[in-house]
Formats: sequence, C-alpha cells, structure tokens
Amino acid sequence: MQLDAGAYQRMLGEELRRLREERGLTRRDLNHRLHSDLSLQTLATYELGTRQCSVVRLVELCVALEESPEALLARVGRRYFGTFGTLSGGVRIDLRRVACAGHEDLAPFRRWAEGRLAECRTTGAPHEVHLDRPALDHLAELCETTTADLLARIRLLS
Repeated sequence: MQLDAGAYQRMLGEELRRLREERGLTRRDLNHRLHSDLSLQTLATYELGTRQCSVVRLVELCVALEESPEALLARVGRRYFGTFGTLSGGVRIDLRRVACAGHEDLAPFRRWAEGRLAECRTTGAPHEVHLDRPALDHLAELCETTTADLLARIRLLS
C-alpha cells in the first residue's frame, strides 16, 4: 500500500500549526526562534501541508516549538493510520463474514462481498481479501458513511 503523501503532509502541517498556536506564537515569533532565513510564506505552506520540509528543517521547527520530533511524528502517525486503518494502509477482511452481515446500512458492501465470494468459488481464490485505502474510501461512500466508521464496522465483523 502506498502512503498518501498529501494526506500525511496535511496532518503534519496541522500538528505544526496546533503546536505553534498552543504555545501562543505567531509565525513571525516562530521564525525569530528559528534564527534562519525561512520566509513566513514557507512556514505557512508547511502548516498547510502544501510543501514538504526536510528532516533537518522539521527537527529545527520542533526544537523551536519545544517539542520532540519523535512525539510530533508519533501523533501524526496515530492520526494518519488511525484514520486509514492499519499500518499497511488497509485492512484484511473475510468476505464470508461481510456477506452474512445483516446490517442494512452496509448493504452495498454486503452485495460487493457476495459478488467477490462468488468469484472466489469459481476461481478458487481465497475468501480473505486486502482492502486498501482507496477501496475503503469507495466502499464507505457507497454505504454513505465515513471510512473511519466503515473500518470500525469491519472490525466488529471480524
């Protein structure tokens, strides 16, 4: 599973902005603490997640914000992987369990699983499949729910 770099970068930026605001700092204040020629516009793009910063720059920002880089990255990791599932970016499901689920709000997911299960019977493919993040997003949309809610429901089926 490929990491969604854009989503991860936005979450990192949100965490940097939250830290700065928690400490009562403006971008200008943070820039003065950095003692560098970094522009306020560049700081803004880091916080918006529209620009990547180097590892060294991230450590500099953390030092200026009095936060350990490990703690910051751990929070971002929990947010990212908590939103999108397991560390692999997806989840393994047993199609038989989904096909037997009686939840009416998961009917599109159940119909999809029934179709895949029929294919598995024909081809001899395993009845367990890995759903990556785009597949989860699509199934959540079909079920008119969020990806996080769908993941929680899938875990209950396991």
